Formats: sequence, C-alpha cells, structure tokens
Amino acid sequence: MVLWSSWLACTPSPPPPAAATEEAARLDHDAFVRAAFAADRGWFWVHDADGDGEVDADELVPLLGRPADPHPWVADGALTDAFRADLRAMSAVATVAEAPPAPDGSEARRMQLVRAELDQARPALVLSDLRDLPAPDLEMARHLLRVGDLVDGLFQAQRGSDGLQAPPDPASRALVWRNQGPWCSQPATRDDPECNALPSFPPERSGLYPADLQEDPAFCDDLDESLLTPFTAVRRVDGALAAVPYHEAWPDRVAAVHDELVAAADALGPDEAALATYLRAAAAAFLDDDWFAADEAWAAMHGAGSKWYVRVGPDETYAEPCDRKAQFHLTFARIDPSSAAWEQTLEPVKAQLEAHVAELTGAPYTAREVAFALPEFIAVVRNAGDDRRATGATIGQSLPNWGPVAEQSRGRTVAMTNLGQDAAALEALAPVTASVLCEDLAADWSPDPEPLVLSTVLHEASHNLGPNGSWRVDGVNDEAAFGGALASVLEELKAQTAAMALYGWLPSQGVLDDAMARRARAHDLVWALGKVAEGTYDGDDPLTYGQMAAIQLGVLQQTGAIAWRADEVAANGTDQGCLSVVDDRWDAGLDELARDVLGIKARNDAPAARALIEQHVDGEDARALAAILEERFGRVRAASYVYAVRMP
Repeated sequence: MVLWSSWLACTPSPPPPAAATEEAARLDHDAFVRAAFAADRGWFWVHDADGDGEVDADELVPLLGRPADPHPWVADGALTDAFRADLRAMSAVATVAEAPPAPDGSEARRMQLVRAELDQARPALVLSDLRDLPAPDLEMARHLLRVGDLVDGLFQAQRGSDGLQAPPDPASRALVWRNQGPWCSQPATRDDPECNALPSFPPERSGLYPADLQEDPAFCDDLDESLLTPFTAVRRVDGALAAVPYHEAWPDRVAAVHDELVAAADALGPDEAALATYLRAAAAAFLDDDWFAADEAWAAMHGAGSKWYVRVGPDETYAEPCDRKAQFHLTFARIDPSSAAWEQTLEPVKAQLEAHVAELTGAPYTAREVAFALPEFIAVVRNAGDDRRATGATIGQSLPNWGPVAEQSRGRTVAMTNLGQDAAALEALAPVTASVLCEDLAADWSPDPEPLVLSTVLHEASHNLGPNGSWRVDGVNDEAAFGGALASVLEELKAQTAAMALYGWLPSQGVLDDAMARRARAHDLVWALGKVAEGTYDGDDPLTYGQMAAIQLGVLQQTGAIAWRADEVAANGTDQGCLSVVDDRWDAGLDELARDVLGIKARNDAPAARALIEQHVDGEDARALAAILEERFGRVRAASYVYAVRMP
C-alpha cells in the first residue's frame, strides 16, 4: 500500500524565511508533482528549466479550475514563505512506504485507500502560452476559461457529486477535484467500498435520475423511451416521472454559462465572426436546449479560417448509468494547421474508403455517399466537465451525436495532438510496451506520435463509414436494437476495427506505406492491451473502450491473426508471456474481425453482440489475460491531465 504521510491533513504555518534549496533537493520532479497534488495545492512545477534541481518561481504555474489560493506559492515573481513551508513538509514525508492495511471500517483505512487511489496516477500538465494573443482573443479566452469552471459544476450536478459535504483533509479534497466526485475510479481501488473521499461513504448516484430509482441496478431497463431523451433529466413532477430539459433542471447554472459565452462572443473581432456566431448559438442553447441549432453554427465553423476550436454543451453519454443522457463538457483548443495535410491525402479516396468498408460489412448494408470532414488537429488549452477525466483523455472525437448535422454526416472530427505526447508519458510507455510485446512485434513499435495521429484520423473518419448512427434496420436504430451501453461498445469497436482494416488496404491505393501501416498496427495493439488493463467494468457498468479492446484482442486471437505466447519471454527479456502478430494470418484475420463486427452493426444483431461480450470480455481466458495486463501496465502510473495557461 503506497502511503503519503498524515501531514497532508494539516495546514502548514509559515516558518521563518529560508532558502528552498535543501528541501527541493529531496524531491525529484515526479515526486514533487505528486506530493503537491496529494496536498491539494493548485500549483505545478513545469520543469527544471535551469537544471539546478531546485524549484524556481518562474518554473511554477497555477492550475486552472482550482479555488483561489489563500497561501500562494508565488507572489511578485518570487517564492513565498507558504511555498517554503509546504516544500519542507512535502520533502520530509513524500516517501513511498509499505504498511499493513489499517482495520476495515476505520478512518485510517479510508485514508490509505484515498492515497492509493491518488498514487495510481501522475499529474500531467497541458500548458498553453497565450501571451501573444491579440486583445480580442485574449479577452475571449478569459471568458472561456471561466466557462470551464462553470461547466465543471454542471457536469458534477449531472454526476450527483454537486452539493456533497466538503472532504475533511487535503488528500480527499484532491481526489474529489480530480475525479469530480468522492468515488474512486482507478483499477486497484474502484471496487473497494471503503475507497471514498468522504467518511460518510455516499453511494454513487447520478444526478440525472431520482436517487431511489437507482437502488435497482437495472432501473434503466424499466424507463420509458420518452424519459431517455439526451438533453433532459428525469424528475418526479406531481408524483410521476417526467423528462425535464436541462435548462429547467439547473436554471442558475446554465444562465451563468450563457452570460460568459455571450461576453466571449462580444469580445471577438470580425476575423472570428464564425466563432462568435457559434458562441452565441451555444449560449442560447444553454437557455432553451436547442442544441441542434447550435450544431449548425458549429459545423459552419469548419473551414471558416478560425484559429480556435471550441465545443461547449452536452454530448457524450459514457459517464451516466443509462448511457443515454448527454454530459456537459468544454473543449477549448487551438487549431493545428497540419490538419490540412491529412485532409489533402484522404479527401481524394473518401468514396473508396466507404466502398471498402461496405464490402467488408456485407448485406443488408450498401455503400452510400459520405460527406464527412476528415479530422482537424487541435492543441487543447482546457478540457472541462465530461472532458476532464480522472485519468486519460479523449484524443479523437466525432460530433455531434444527434440531430440533422449528425444524421447528414456534416459533423466535425478532431484529433488532439498535445495529449499523451509529453516526454514523461512517452518515456513511461516504452518499458510497459517491452513487457507485453514479443520481440518481433516490439520492433514495429515506437513512441513517436505519427502512428498515433494516423490511428486517430482513421478511427474518427471510420465513425462516418459503414453503418453509423443514421443506419436503420426496419426502422430501428442501433441504440434501440442493442441498448445504450452495448451500442456504444459496438460503435467504438466498429470505428477502431474499420480503421485497422484500412491499414492493409491504403498502401494498395498509394496513400500509406507498409512500414507506417506496421507501426500503426503495433500502436493500436498496445493501445488495446492498455485499455483491457484499465478494466472492462466499473462495478457492474461496462467500460466502453475496455470492452471493445477485449473483443478485438479475443477475436483476433481466435482468427489466428495474433497470439499470446505464454511460453515466450517478452521484449524486455524478463516477463514471461507476450503478444505477437502472425504475419501470414494478419490480413485475413483482421478482415474476419471486420466482417463480424460490421455485419453485427448492419443487421442490428443483438444476440451476436452479446455473445462477443460473453466470450471475449467475460470468458475465463479473457479474464486471465486481463489480470496479466493489469499488473504490467500497473507498473506505470496513468496520466491525470491538469491544465494551465500563461497569460499577460
């Protein structure tokens, strides 16, 4: 059990002024960052710029989304006495130690689990320098950063964590801030009922449905379809269940977001007219829930020459128990001009992509005209709400999920280029990869971002290929056929499988070389192994990406395309058991997977989909492999993204 000392429950008193050098030398960068986070201090040591092993004032930044700090670490460009007090305490106790578990039911046991939950992740900084912005853009950015705080609050109201009591100690407060609720989420602690940031141990209950309904784990199955519309909360009105629009469920919160978005739009100059139009449309939607009108303004932004990517409102459904209600989020990012290169590469073969996927899918699906835009590359400034995960982050997304823009394939797809590409993340991934890949497959893997970009581009494009959200079988869509959670698993499985199938086909079109296809294949297999390691269930709730990855790995083994070689030593020369690709079976085996998955989607074949879960997620062999992967990937802490900006 990894412990942080109990000093974290105390508030330091400023000592006499002292140099920080001696204390700083006791903490390397990683230990300092983790200790500062567990102490609930909203500051981040960016890096040791001058290489002296000491923290300097210009190397620290305040994190976005944290409360105003009554004891700041930096004032007037210099380190403060509060910093020295915190650093002295952190240096004395931020050591890793093994200790026996405290008695069940004790406060000491709860604190041990809180610290174990925190210690499974490493804070990873996303830092943006906005000091060169023109005045109108800078003012817009200030308002959007405030929108981020408000959207966090709205999302927490949807989660059911809003309004709970304040945690009693800094480590528990840090957990609540990171997880946006008191409940534990990491593999080693999420299933322990004593892992909770609050001594009252409140159960996890969504704020989107009456709490008493949720006593029954299968309550979603008993709700009428009229209650499961995406932009409503379920409430009791005059004794009966009713779907209440979000703007009526949280009127004060949405009004505050509206005002900030209007102010952001008002700040912009004529060169950002399209962005201003979208911000005003989104602001209006916060007051009337006409998100389809906001989608029209948002879709029109693509190609309008904006320097910015902004998406604010309710979109994804992963964080709610019925997988039907859209969760509030903010993605605030800068457009990366390199998007145009992939646009130019794949645009000429768009119809051929659809034709190839349609051929793999088979009857009753036939190729259709596709009009989707290929991914835009963006560098995230701030994620908030549903975008701000406890660990990890979305690195590719196609939106919207409902309405005319989605149904007519006029949405936008993005790939986030500055998440998971920091030096610490890439350095950490290499030894894990060497522990799970056999030597032959490890030779194809590299930590550079190019295969990641390719994979993300094709994955997001593939959401628009083959049977997607607009596909119907006898008038029935995938959500109705499969249910929300299984429909999400299948949609992500379809997109990832189609993307991987295209690796083998694109070289024949002169679009991709074989070497890059092999590197992308290795990247995607490592990604799948990592998702299985993170888990396939959160309690009884399916984890979308973990289940889709488990199905992919299971079917690919079944087809002979890959093999888990239990008797072979991994590429690191130490671990027994590793993954290898069977080259002469890969293309055929992957095509079998694609036909299976795409065909299930095209036929709305729910029994076949459930059979995939039963065998490749819940089966004995699948669980045995998952246990191995959890241990090996668990040797490295997952990234927990935090955000900061430099502004004038």
